[in-house]
Amino acid sequence: MGMLDGKVAVITGAGRGIGRATALLLAQQGAAVVVNDFDASPAEETVKMITDQGSKAVAFPGDVTAKDFGERFIKTALDTFGDLHIIVNNAGYTWDTIFHKMTEEQWDAMLAVHLTANYRILRAAAPYLREKAKQELAEGACVMRKIVNVMSTSGTHGNAGQANYAAAKAGLGGLTKTLAKEWGGLNICCNAVSFGFISTRLNDEKEKGELAFGKIPLGIPQAMRDQIMFFIPLQRPGTTEEAAGAILFLASPLSDYITGHILAVDGGLMM
Repeated sequence: MGMLDGKVAVITGAGRGIGRATALLLAQQGAAVVVNDFDASPAEETVKMITDQGSKAVAFPGDVTAKDFGERFIKTALDTFGDLHIIVNNAGYTWDTIFHKMTEEQWDAMLAVHLTANYRILRAAAPYLREKAKQELAEGACVMRKIVNVMSTSGTHGNAGQANYAAAKAGLGGLTKTLAKEWGGLNICCNAVSFGFISTRLNDEKEKGELAFGKIPLGIPQAMRDQIMFFIPLQRPGTTEEAAGAILFLASPLSDYITGHILAVDGGLMM
């Protein structure tokens, strides 16, 4: 018996890192999962890992910033698994530079992937979630549904070199709290996780030279990574599995009376 038996989840950016760990964990707890990634191959790899463990999943590759992505994403969940209970908005990347050198392209890209894309997904899900909830309430049933938005300590506290990323993540916090107030009466909990230093390619050594979309440098210079470690009480980065555990908590019945909350998962960095 899993905590999420009979539930259907959709997760963006689930081909790697935190998204993949989350997809695997939710599936282990019984959820059927729609796995998105920008590239088809990582999404299909995650699906194979899920199906190999005896759980249900389907790949949905594509760019979350496409205008019709949200509608197609939600439709895939409903057409494939017949319901929708959990939305995890995780996809994203960083495009850093100090503010006075930041281009409009950099600014617009971060708002598009971290804020507008999530708005479109939730807007596409709204008609189904709301009507299904009203039907269940009329029948006397209490079925909780969960939205988990992935934020960052950059959005809650700011971070030099990330004005675009921080602004988008802060906006996502506002969206999270607003939907918690608007949809609470429909048994829809809307929360966020604010991640600190988690071991993903976004926080890997910049010297490795990994690029997003073949042009955007990812990672943090090693000297800066060493400085960050000094300020983390637990004295290490978090793992993707630890990050996924926080998302599972907010997606599970364990958090049925929690909504409008931003959960810090940062090893004590920002306490």
